[in-house]
Amino acid sequence: MRFAARFLIVAASAAAVAAPSRAAEVDNLLPKETEYVIQLNVKQMVESDIVKKLFLAQLKQTLEGQDAAKILKDLGLDPMKDIEKVTVGAWGKGQADMNGLIVVRGTFDAKKIMETAQTYAKESADKFSIIKEGEFELIKFTGDDKKDGFISVREGKPIIAGTDKKLVVASAAASDAKAKPALSKELTALILKQDAKASLFACGVTEGKIGEIPGDLGQLKALVDVDKLKAGITKSSTMGLTVNLGKEVTVAIKIGMKDNDSADDFAGELTKLVTAAKTFLPLIGGMQKQFKALIDDVTANLASTSKEKDVVLTVKLSAEAIGQAAGTGEEKDK
Repeated sequence: MRFAARFLIVAASAAAVAAPSRAAEVDNLLPKETEYVIQLNVKQMVESDIVKKLFLAQLKQTLEGQDAAKILKDLGLDPMKDIEKVTVGAWGKGQADMNGLIVVRGTFDAKKIMETAQTYAKESADKFSIIKEGEFELIKFTGDDKKDGFISVREGKPIIAGTDKKLVVASAAASDAKAKPALSKELTALILKQDAKASLFACGVTEGKIGEIPGDLGQLKALVDVDKLKAGITKSSTMGLTVNLGKEVTVAIKIGMKDNDSADDFAGELTKLVTAAKTFLPLIGGMQKQFKALIDDVTANLASTSKEKDVVLTVKLSAEAIGQAAGTGEEKDK
């Protein structure tokens, strides 16, 4: 789903900006069709040490740009303060067939947003309109790909956007009814294993959904058993990604396998790749000074582990290394 029109760009941009972990909540507004879930704890991300140190000034500068500032003022929206959490549900067999629903929670002036949408509808009737669907009023928009999307904005309720107006309305109604979650039992169980305090997590049930991986993976043949590596990916039952932003960034990718033997085989090949990466990455770091600290971090902290049916790949990156790579930090020797 692409949001190319000005109003949607702002909405999407707003959405995207050491306590013990607790289980994530299963969003009751996502439709039963959902196969993959992404959740961004926007408030935590904005308030994290690493974002404040390296990227906050750039974010503010972007949002204070002439066009963005005017639109945000019209919407009565301050993304740095008003957006708390964004949850995305997605489903489909491929990129062309992918559908989704976005739930944005925070503090919004619904009346002002709708008034702005009505103004846009008058100025750009080919891209925006206000439609009635049952008892709900929706903003309809058309992207550059000619696909339609729909947004529900109501006072005191989450903003809901999606590609199917009936599902957007159903989610809005679920918000009113405080409905129970409608996700599958498998996906629900997977979400409950995620950390609610994570800056970002993404997960999905992949069993039977990953087709055969084409090609022979080229030069990897010299490092690993390609057949076992490909089989491990296609035989995975679940996948999850967790990113935590604090004084540093920690990333964990967890792949759930069908059985212990499959996990052991896949973990063995993944360990070979990690070992190879730790051998060759420093050579790249020596040639690319800007990325040396980042590569040093990856070399020191990249690890793969296996426990029962789960294979986990983790890495930890320092603020200093990320800052140098992004061009927002100082060199170590300065």
